[in-house]
Amino acid sequence: MTKASKRPSDDGHVLSVRVYYEDTDAAGIVYYANYLHFAERARTELLRSLGFARTDRTHGVAFAVRSCAVDYLAPARLDDWLDIETQLVNLQGASLEVAQTIRRDGKTLVHLTVRMACMDGDGKVVRMPTELREALKAGLSCSPFKVGASKVHTSKTRRSA
Repeated sequence: MTKASKRPSDDGHVLSVRVYYEDTDAAGIVYYANYLHFAERARTELLRSLGFARTDRTHGVAFAVRSCAVDYLAPARLDDWLDIETQLVNLQGASLEVAQTIRRDGKTLVHLTVRMACMDGDGKVVRMPTELREALKAGLSCSPFKVGASKVHTSKTRRSA
């Protein structure tokens, strides 16, 4: 079960999820790979909150994770409510980088840095549609990644993802 996600704000985009039995190991602790599932849901809801549902084929693009770094700081447990905050760190023509923090009652449990490439239906890296790029800048640039960058970095130079 997920709680309704919040639109981007000063805290970034936040999605709340409940930890279920299926998310845990035999000890009732969230299995490490399941944090990736929670983070993916939060990124999907972020795009949906900006008006870009993954089921909408209008724009003809999708995102593929190019790299992901994860720091596991403390475990989540069965029946916990977790908040997954997503903030834009870097936005380029064909890629973006987000910082995601998974918290329980305000305590940071996991931190992820995810870089994604924008791809067309054939799996070729392509420039992000202007509407999506502008929505990401407007929706998330108001909430810079608090631990690292002091502002969202954008690039006007052409680079592959």
